[in-house]
Amino acid sequence: MRHHKPQVRHKHFLLDQRKIQRAQKALGTRTETETIEKALEEAVSERKRNRSAWAAHERFIRSGIRIKDVYGVLEE
Repeated sequence: MRHHKPQVRHKHFLLDQRKIQRAQKALGTRTETETIEKALEEAVSERKRNRSAWAAHERFIRSGIRIKDVYGVLEE
């Protein structure tokens, strides 16, 4: 894994203060900047996990495996 120096830039956004406060509480962060940084990190990592899971699902489907309904509850 490569380590790189973050490119920090000053930004100006108009954001809903209540959303920031709710995110801050949910994420357990102290500052608004920390809250936004952590929310962005979580969004990126969740997207990465979802893409990996979807790729695994696609490989599973393409494998041609057949699932047997041993309990008789799945629709044909």
